[in-house]
Amino acid sequence: MSMYESANRRDFLKHTGVVAAGVGLSAALPNVRVLGTEQPAPTSTPESLTKVLYDSLSPKQREATCFAWDHEDGRGLLRTHVSANWDITDHFLSSDFYTNEQREIVRHILEGIIQPEWHDRIYKQLRDDSGGFGKQNSFAIFGEPGSDQCEFVLTGRHMTLRADGNTTPHVAFGGPIFYGHAAQGFNEKPDHPGNVFWPQAQMANNLYQMLDGEQQQAALVRKPDMPGEDDVYFEGAEGEFQGIPIGQLSSDQQEHMQAVLKKLIEPYRQSDQDEVVACLDQHGGLEACHLAFYQEDDIGNDGVWDNWRLEGPAFVWHFRGAPHVHCWVNVADSPDVELNAG
Repeated sequence: MSMYESANRRDFLKHTGVVAAGVGLSAALPNVRVLGTEQPAPTSTPESLTKVLYDSLSPKQREATCFAWDHEDGRGLLRTHVSANWDITDHFLSSDFYTNEQREIVRHILEGIIQPEWHDRIYKQLRDDSGGFGKQNSFAIFGEPGSDQCEFVLTGRHMTLRADGNTTPHVAFGGPIFYGHAAQGFNEKPDHPGNVFWPQAQMANNLYQMLDGEQQQAALVRKPDMPGEDDVYFEGAEGEFQGIPIGQLSSDQQEHMQAVLKKLIEPYRQSDQDEVVACLDQHGGLEACHLAFYQEDDIGNDGVWDNWRLEGPAFVWHFRGAPHVHCWVNVADSPDVELNAG
């Protein structure tokens, strides 16, 4: 956690006089010293914290943020929707619609979804893109916390994150997710200074440099054949995929590809990482996927491909790096899972 976020938390504890009554923070929030105690609170999961959050909501708040598992609106099945910049409900977390205690619980849900070593980077993304945590974030709870169908969804600019405790069948991450970053403005420079996700593209481009001339020809997709960034629907085992088959790479190239996958899933908690690998294994693993780099929108025309895509029968990870980073992720154990994106 950054010094900025730690200071915010200290201020929260100092000025609100948090006590265990009401929301039950001493039992719910991990690694926070509740006033009047000497021991740090026990660690909780995002799913158990979702139950604490749900119990803290007033009837008015529940009406605005809590929905049936299969709730639909103008966007379709709301629980499974994903977009680059959207509000799943009408109230930003920073608004006076929520209490400081509720904001702190949501912060801990976010931190539970994300690996600790990535907390600073996610908070940087939130500051750069929307002025900080909660400023343009909204959340919803689907189903009943503690039941076999419950999912928490956090949205905002460059963010769709989920916590479902594996109650959503067939999918990793609880459904499709989105992440992105515009570190120094809408149009980034070729080296994407300060972009917390650009190292993922650098590692992928390192693999491109490992390919021989014929392999590079197979991997590079010429203009204008780059798919839309939100076109992350599953093609299935008989699909026609762009780029080079990973199964045709040499052993050292495949080893590097495994490192690319590890870099992609690195920000997320271990249970989500494990789900991604398990879903991939259902359809032949990485060897059944293709890797494509796109000539289109090469910032600076430097041959470091800003846009690239890893795709298999029920796996799509689309990295769009121009004019800034957008990443669309859809992973399942079956290509029959429908996508609700836009």
